Amino acid sequence: MPGEPLGLIAGNGRFPFLAAAGARRAGRRVVAVAIREEAAPELEGDVDEIHWIGLGQLGRGIEILQKAGAREAIMAGQVKHRQIFSGVVPDLKLLGVLARLAFQNTDSLIGAVADALAREGITLLPSVAFLGDQLATVGPMSRRQPDREERRDVEYGERVARVLAGMDLGQTAVVKDRAAVALEAMEGTDETIRRAGRIAGPGTTVVKVSKPRQDMRFDVPVVGEGTLVAMREAGSRVLALDAGRTLLIDRAAFLARAEAEGVAVLGLDASGAEAPKNG
Repeated sequence: MPGEPLGLIAGNGRFPFLAAAGARRAGRRVVAVAIREEAAPELEGDVDEIHWIGLGQLGRGIEILQKAGAREAIMAGQVKHRQIFSGVVPDLKLLGVLARLAFQNTDSLIGAVADALAREGITLLPSVAFLGDQLATVGPMSRRQPDREERRDVEYGERVARVLAGMDLGQTAVVKDRAAVALEAMEGTDETIRRAGRIAGPGTTVVKVSKPRQDMRFDVPVVGEGTLVAMREAGSRVLALDAGRTLLIDRAAFLARAEAEGVAVLGLDASGAEAPKNG
């Protein structure tokens, strides 16, 4: 319904800005609940209404969305792991969520928050619900394509990355000459790429996949300018991503920069096989 309010639970980075723009293009009125410890003040100019809350103020966030008449919401933007589990003073609503947790990890916590929103009549949509045009697509996304040896590294790296993602440990594998150089853990994609560069030097291939049960409501694989910076520093030449499930922050600018730096960007299908060329 045009003009229907949409809640935006905003963390850091460019993602909330892209999500707000996509929702407004779709005719939604965006009511932002911005996390004070994370979100950028500039977000105020890109939404219809903004409210600032502390990281532990789940009850206040729900009240804001209900008062605005938002029956749907999206989460966009990172909240640092250390922010979630250190120094947060939870309100009564969040205390109730924490008491129900079977596992003390980020996915369990945010999944429980999503359930709490649902109990209050607010459906959490996929974070990329309004960003289909910003997702990775199947096949080559850059003019430069991987050569034969690089494709062999993509194939090997994909197998490794899918095993890693299946264990819920990380989603990125960096390989060179069919050898796993660096596997992602809590440090994130960009630092994994840099570590691979320190170990193996230039010529590495980066493969980032989705988890088998990726919850796109709050856990979307993302690459952006920082990823390309890390690849330049490490001398990485190929970036392979799961199509339809990986967000390219400012996609057009991202691909233009990759092109300028000679990086081949390739979309993989979600089943694990390399996708055919576009068009």
